[in-house]
Formats: sequence, structure tokens, C-alpha cells
Amino acid sequence: MVPQQVRVRYEKLKSSIHKYRTLYHVYDKEEISPEALDSLKRELSDIEKEYPEIIAPDSPSQRVGGEPLPSFKKVRHTVPQWSLNDAFSEEDIHEFDARVKRFLAPKFKDPRPTYMNELKIDGLKVVLTYKSGVLQTAATRGDGQVGEDVTHNVRTIESIPLSLSRPVDVVVEGEIWLPEKELQRINKERLKAGEAPFANPRNAAAGSIRQLDPKIAASRKLDAFIYELASTSEVPPKDQVGELDYLRELGFKVNAHCKLVHDVSEIIEFWNAWKGKGRKQEYWVDGVVVKVNEREYEEELGFTGKGPRFAIALKFPAEQVTTIVEDIVLQVGRTGVLTPVAHLKPVSVAGTVVSRATLHNEDEIQRLDVRIGDTVIVQKAGDIIPDIVKVLFELRTKSVKKFVWPKKVLACGGDGSIERVPGTAAWRCVNRDSTELAKRRLRHFASRGALNIEGLGKEISALLVDSGLVGTFDDLFTLTEGDLLGLEGFAEISANKLIGNIKKARKVVLSRLLHGISIDHVGEETARLLSLHFSAKGGSASGGQKALEKLRAASVEELAAVKGIGEVVAHSLYDWFRAKEKVAILDRLLTHVSVQRDEGPAQGKLSGKTFVLTGTLGSMSREEAEEKIRSLGGTAGSSVSKRTSYVVAGENPGSKFEKAKELGVAVLDEEEFARMVR
Repeated sequence: MVPQQVRVRYEKLKSSIHKYRTLYHVYDKEEISPEALDSLKRELSDIEKEYPEIIAPDSPSQRVGGEPLPSFKKVRHTVPQWSLNDAFSEEDIHEFDARVKRFLAPKFKDPRPTYMNELKIDGLKVVLTYKSGVLQTAATRGDGQVGEDVTHNVRTIESIPLSLSRPVDVVVEGEIWLPEKELQRINKERLKAGEAPFANPRNAAAGSIRQLDPKIAASRKLDAFIYELASTSEVPPKDQVGELDYLRELGFKVNAHCKLVHDVSEIIEFWNAWKGKGRKQEYWVDGVVVKVNEREYEEELGFTGKGPRFAIALKFPAEQVTTIVEDIVLQVGRTGVLTPVAHLKPVSVAGTVVSRATLHNEDEIQRLDVRIGDTVIVQKAGDIIPDIVKVLFELRTKSVKKFVWPKKVLACGGDGSIERVPGTAAWRCVNRDSTELAKRRLRHFASRGALNIEGLGKEISALLVDSGLVGTFDDLFTLTEGDLLGLEGFAEISANKLIGNIKKARKVVLSRLLHGISIDHVGEETARLLSLHFSAKGGSASGGQKALEKLRAASVEELAAVKGIGEVVAHSLYDWFRAKEKVAILDRLLTHVSVQRDEGPAQGKLSGKTFVLTGTLGSMSREEAEEKIRSLGGTAGSSVSKRTSYVVAGENPGSKFEKAKELGVAVLDEEEFARMVR
């Protein structure tokens, strides 16, 4: 039994702590010092230790959860979670305003919507569900229909109330973020522990929320802004201004930098004012969210397949910085093609420290007239490797050095000779049989898109080639456990495991084999097009071995006639299959592997659609995504053209994303793609 006076004191402490938490996080008022607030929390904790039966689910002590979870549960959202369409320019926002008015015109005479401008916080979206004013679940956005239950971690965030100011049922949406100073503190600890630092606050926030142990999230000072009322058991406010006030009234922290405007010029003025301040806040801002203010207009506008018609995200331009080119070096690819890469004085671009920028080819170097020692503008518009946009010639000194293409490159092997590929801007090694290239080809041969041999990565590939155990692809299948035991890092278990994985690869579909043997210009999708064409050639479905025989015998004209295969690829294939040393390796390889037929394209809702993937997907690998596309009848392409139906952009999308915007190709984010292939 808990004495009555203890119960009264406990409830008063709980109420007092909640009051000061709300004043600090919601209204930015500090009526008592943090030390005094900690003292109240300690007294409450002491009562709970003595009388554990008194602990309430909304007690401040419950912010730090119990034992780590074995895995995340799935949560089906009661309100669908949409993505916002993006705008990037003043023209885009004028078009948005015109669309809104056109859509409202049939029902409303001379509609004059006002707009609420809110900052687009660069964090992790969270969906909070309260029953009778008490937090029930916190979930990630997921695919918009189903998210992950992260309640155990969200309860540790002080700015998110465990109970509201009154017993209302609500679903709200917001953004979890990590202060810049906290990121610096965490990264110092990670470096001391030998761990890789987080690239930016968003990655750190996402990594913290997706921890199975809530104590890790509790140790990081995460924060949150709530910006959307998805549903309520009370009468909803009549406009967005009232909605934000309503959220504050319930006890949620709402970002103060919002503004009601009456026309597009005011939207653009607000956007321009925040362009230079987005990375200077305690939290990161990557744009402005523009919402129709009036609820009756909002309800009439409704949603498209992707997201709301009544709101749009007006993004800030890609971040650009200046730095110095310290060197230009040539990288050798697995097919022997040389790519010039600028080594930069390390600089932070869009939250990531970079020291490399691709220069693509000789023509690009000449176009930019970039030299070693130049000051350049570097841009990272989502690309993994940034681009040099411009040389600042006014800062060029007499000491700069013009880059001269060498006549020989040591990594090419042999005498190191290089040559320009006829009809292109690319250079390549004359001798494409060097040790370095052998390592790269072996690693590619074993990669997930080819024979998918688990455990045969960069280090092991190099070890096998350097030891003389593997010189060509076929050597891989003659290895035994005993061969590996003499190598550094291999014990009996690891040797048996790798040999077992190699044995699993003895059955391979034709497209994966073609992709794996490093034929110039033959990527995954090209290999699949060839496999399907020659499997069907002659009117009957052929096995993989027969299809390969037909492919080997094909003329340049026959190859060029295959849908999706042009003259360049046709000549590359024809020449490869007539190079004696390559054919000899292939023939030996075929004594070890059984070539299977690729399944033809499925008929489904994506039939006739071509997708190109760029960037990193969080919920699936690229191979899994392409398999989903094919299973629904679609085609997974490797390059963007006007014939591309959609570009799927994951984290850090590359130049394909820019190409899509340039050509007007529709771009899907990961959530939209997941819904499409679900």
C-alpha cells in the first residue's frame, strides 16, 4: 500500500515536472534552472524506487526504457503518410499556386488561398498516436502504410510529451532532429571508440531512433518539432494557423519560424530569406514547406497518388563550396577504362567532408580548363562523388600545373601503355591483363549482380590473385579448402564457408554470367536483354547453354538488331567472343558452371515501364529493387533517356537524378517506389 501523502506528492511532482518541461520545450521559457528540475526528477525517482507499484506510464522516469528489443515491430498507420512534391525554383512555386487555384475554381468563385510557410526540417519523420491524452505508439513513416514501432526510443525525447494537456485522441506528425553541438559530441566519442563518425545530424538522428537499446537513444539529446495534426477526436481547427496553435496547446513543440502569407511573392521572399540560414540553425533546414492555410480548400484539393495537392516542399539550391585541387590522378576501372579524379583539399559539402571529385574524362578537363593548384567550386547535389562546377580563374596563380595525359599508367600492367577509345572521350589500358585489373575483375565476377559469391570481396579477391591461386575466373572453381588454409586470415571454418559459397555459384543464369565476365559496355540490364533475346531466338525457349552458343555465333548486325543494343555494344560483344584468350577462359569456365535460362519478363502492372535506380535505398538492395520491377513486368535500365518511365532516387542520388530533371523524367522517392511495387 502506498501512503496517501506519498501519492499526493508523487502526482504533484509529476505535474510540476510536466509543467516545466512544457514551458521549456514548447514556449522556450526557463522558469527554474535545469539543476532544480533535475532535483524534482530525483525526488520522483526515489519515490518510485520505494513504491514501484506507483509508477505511471507517463512518468518522466519512463523516458529511459527498459531492456533492449530483439527487433522492431511493424505498425500500420491509421492515417496514410504521404510524401510532398518538390519545387526547386520561383517558376515551380508559381505553377503550384496556379494549380491550386485551377483546382478550386469549379467549386469556389474567385478562390484566394493564403499560404502558411514552415521550415522543412532535415530530420527523421515520426508519427505519434495518443489515446485519452497518453502516448501509445511512435512509428517511422516506412512505406506510408506501415512503419516501424520506435516508441521505446521516442519516449526518451524530452520535447515529446508522454501525456497531453487534456485526454484527447490524436495522431500527429513531426520531425526528430539532433542538435549540431550534440552531433559533434557524439562523433568525438565515436572516434575515441574507433567507430566511424556520423556524416550529418540527420544520419545521427535516424541512427539513434533505430537503436534496439533505448539507453543509446536516451544518451543522445534528440529533439522534435510537431507540424501536422493528422486526426483528432475533437473538432479540428479551421486553418493551418489554428492547427499549429492547437498543437502547442496540447503540449507539443512547434517550430516558431512560420509565416502566413497572401501571395507567391511573399512565399519567395520567405524562401530567399532562409536560403542562407538553413545550415546555421541548431537544426538543419533544407527548404520551406508551403501549405494552403484554409481547411475547406485543403479538403477540396485532396491528394494525388503521391501526396497532397495543398502542400509542396520548396527546396534550397544544392550547396556549393570552394576548395583547391591538390592533384589529378587516373583511376583504372575493371574494364581498363581510365577516369581522372581530382584530389581536393578536404572540405565539407552538404554536411559531408569530401576530398575527391570526378572529372569524368579528358574532354571535361579541357572544358573546365581545370589545373592542379586551381581554386574550384565543388557541388554535391546528392552525388556520392561531387562535381567540379567551375574554376575561379581570378584566383589562379603562376604555380598551377596543367594536367597532361601520361603515355603510360603503371596500374595497367605490362609496359603501362594507354590508348583513347575510338569515337569516345575515354582512355583505357592497352594491356588489360594486369594484376590490378585481375583483382577488380574477380571482385566484380563475385559481386551480387553477377555470380553473387558471398565472402569474396575486395580483400579476399586481392589475396587470391596475389597468392597466385586465381588468375582467371575458372581458377576460382578449382580451389579447395586446403588451398585457402595457407593464406593469412583463413581458418578451417572460414575456408570451408568460402568454398561452399563458390560451389553454390556453379549454377548461374546466363544474364549474370554475361555481366560477370566484364565485357565492355555490358551491364546488368544489357546482359538480361541479350539473354532473353537469344533464349527466345528461333521460336522456342532455349536453355542458357544454347542461348549462349547463339550469342557467340551472332554477327554484328544480329547483335545490333537486339532491342536496347546499339552499334557500340554490338561491336564490343562481337570482338570479345572472337578474342582467343577470352574465349579460352570462357570455355574453361563452362566446364565448371551450369548456365541456366533467364525467366522471361513477367506480365504485371509495370509492363512497358522502364525504371532507372540511383542512390542508396534504405529498405532493399538495388538487386532486390530491380527484381521487384522485373517480377511486375517492368524493365530495370542502366541509363536515363527520354524513354525512361521513372527514375527511383534513394539517398545520395547521382548524375542520373540530374539527367532525369533535365529530360523531364518522373522521379520517385523510395516510399513512392515501395508503394508502386508492393
